[in-house]
Amino acid sequence: MRLSDSIESFIKTLLTQEEPEVELKRNELAEYFGCAPSQINYVLATRFTLDDGYVIESRRGGGGYIRIVRVVHSGPQKLLYLIQERIGDTLTQAECNRMIAALQQEKLVTKEEAGIMCAAVNDTALSVPMPDTMKNALRAKVLKSMLTALARQDRSACPAAKEAEGK
Repeated sequence: MRLSDSIESFIKTLLTQEEPEVELKRNELAEYFGCAPSQINYVLATRFTLDDGYVIESRRGGGGYIRIVRVVHSGPQKLLYLIQERIGDTLTQAECNRMIAALQQEKLVTKEEAGIMCAAVNDTALSVPMPDTMKNALRAKVLKSMLTALARQDRSACPAAKEAEGK
């Protein structure tokens, strides 16, 4: 078995049905497999893509990590399509509103969630002095982030929600 296959298999073993996400340290994983960290990057970039049903989050630095999340495919297939194919680098407010309305109609988001999503991407929320092209780019990133959280079915991705659960 090739090294890339071994690394992929190891990570997929960690991602079980009960644990749809795993947090790893790139250097520790490279040390475990006796390879360069760039080999880990290669495996992540080629075998754990959004097309393959995974979202990769990373933080660099001393406390850095790589989080690999297996995206749920049952109902949120639409969310994956939107993240991958429909939402480009920019979106207008009207385009966002249409997408969010469709998600609500398909019962992928509640009425309350749709309202919050619309509020987060509307022109009022983005009323900062910057060109419309930058606002539309920011709007696309915000919507992708919200859809990724929904696709993960991790409604507690927000640090404030996690703190509230702990109380």
